[in-house]
Amino acid sequence: MPSAAYSASQAAPTIVSFHSSADAQSLIYHINLFILALFAVVVLVRLPRSAARLWKFSEWSSGNILYHTTLRRSATRRVQFNSEAGSKHRDLATEDSHWSSAHRVSEKATAHSFPPHVSSCPQLCRGIFQRLQIRFNPGLSVLQVLIIVIYLSVLAYPAFYKTNPFNDPVRYGWIGVSQFPFVFALATKNNILATLLGNGYEKLHFLHRVVGRVVVLAINIHGLGYVYEWILEGVFMQKIASPSTYWGLIGLICVDMLVFFSTSWWRAKAYQVFLCTHIFSFILILPATVMHKSSTTLYVLASVGLFTFDILMRWVKTRMTTAILRPLPELGMTRVEIPSINAGWRAGQHVRLRILSSGMGLLGWSEVHPFTIASIVKGEEGMILMCKKAGDWTNKLFDLAKLGGYEGGGEARQVKVIVDGPYGGPGNRMFASFSAAVFVAGGSGISFALSAIQELIQKDREGQSRVKVIQLVWSVQDPASLVPMLPLLTSLVQQSVFTPIRISIFYTRAPTGKFPFSEDFFRSTALTLSPGRPKVSKILEACISKAVALGPGGEKGQSKGRDKEDAGINGLIVGVCGPVGLADSVVEEVGKVDSLRRDQVGGIEVHDETFGW
Repeated sequence: MPSAAYSASQAAPTIVSFHSSADAQSLIYHINLFILALFAVVVLVRLPRSAARLWKFSEWSSGNILYHTTLRRSATRRVQFNSEAGSKHRDLATEDSHWSSAHRVSEKATAHSFPPHVSSCPQLCRGIFQRLQIRFNPGLSVLQVLIIVIYLSVLAYPAFYKTNPFNDPVRYGWIGVSQFPFVFALATKNNILATLLGNGYEKLHFLHRVVGRVVVLAINIHGLGYVYEWILEGVFMQKIASPSTYWGLIGLICVDMLVFFSTSWWRAKAYQVFLCTHIFSFILILPATVMHKSSTTLYVLASVGLFTFDILMRWVKTRMTTAILRPLPELGMTRVEIPSINAGWRAGQHVRLRILSSGMGLLGWSEVHPFTIASIVKGEEGMILMCKKAGDWTNKLFDLAKLGGYEGGGEARQVKVIVDGPYGGPGNRMFASFSAAVFVAGGSGISFALSAIQELIQKDREGQSRVKVIQLVWSVQDPASLVPMLPLLTSLVQQSVFTPIRISIFYTRAPTGKFPFSEDFFRSTALTLSPGRPKVSKILEACISKAVALGPGGEKGQSKGRDKEDAGINGLIVGVCGPVGLADSVVEEVGKVDSLRRDQVGGIEVHDETFGW
């Protein structure tokens, strides 16, 4: 008899009960409200800089929609240029020549209207802010790590409050689903959260990855917890046959597909696979979630709303037009000219380009690639993109440009393109509101620097820029890379008569073949070519000294009679565009600047545009 009872007890299924004294749905809802409240506080702190853009309607409205406008000659501070050209132009010789040229101004010069300057942080907080900019990992600052820690700490409360992962998988299901709207908001190009903060969407992409991993982890704990229970009870096949359950299993498979195909290997080797699986999984997981648990509908509808808004905005921002392709062999780039689009972006923004040509291959039309706009807003040439050869698609684009016979004196190749944008850029940080600007570019990162400098020169001629010193530092591999860019760089120096610009080009490899320039070609102090890597610390110190000297308390500033409206030093902006390593090194050099010098120039801010985000 005892043995029979023992056998019966052995055959009885094990019952696992999941229970929590807290209402999971209500708890997670209030946690999300707390996260939104923290975000609202940050938005309020950054509100003064957002409001500063309202000083002029064009500053607020630009950077949203691309369009074509009829160019009109506006009233500017007129300058007389010498007719000579080239690097030996006497206006390029010294900085004094800039000031002598600046005195040759028409008496009908426009009145100044300087943009208001709002610093990123108060003077007392500059030391703390400087430490927060230190790189924790390549491309990841201490500030970003702090944001991640705060976010994870907030979610740790519902994850462990009166429960644990082993006896309450329901809680983790709600945690995962509740973060859907944040994942979608941070993934979209028309990012509402980034817009409220005054940043480009790419600046919050690190949070998209973190929140996405939280969703994957939470949903796996939720799903595997129930699988564990059903296996112990021996009812897995019966439970999985339920419609709500297998929809939950489909959702679990979708999130696992997302994390698997989002690894760096897939993004680097098969980006289209990464993109297609991402879109497929996101679209499928939303109805699967509702079918699994109908009470999740509000979170799903919020996600659908954000996704739909992004799709509609992309449709509004998309233009189909004709582009002109010109190969630049010395730079290993393709110059894409789009004359039909000449306005609607801010300096530093980028567009997503799709080429509609059989020359790009069978599936070339399906690929979209981002490129920084290299031309000035409302320029005569229209939108200019500089596309560096960096993969199969860009190599095909370069070959397609060469087929036009442009190198041999023939006409440039014309192709149909789809342009989506503009996106990203400096956001609410107005370069023209600073006293000095330094731009550090690596290779094709020159696109960002060119557009920013051209915009500063244009605003300066219109009396709408506070910038007194502009420095461009460009690192290339071969000095021959400078050949196709020399006319444009020389033109920038010639135009910058009110605000002196200095351009320093550094080449990191020995030239292949004959050196492309004569020994006395670069006799100008405004345009130089040097071997090796730039010493950013010395360049920053030189620019700070010039900005301080030209300020209201400086000797040159008093002698030049600076405008009363511009009586102040409003900081140094450092723009860097290139590989992650370049951006990290520039941030490190900025962090080494003495606090006294930092205060003298009114603070230093860094805006970085890195490849590969």
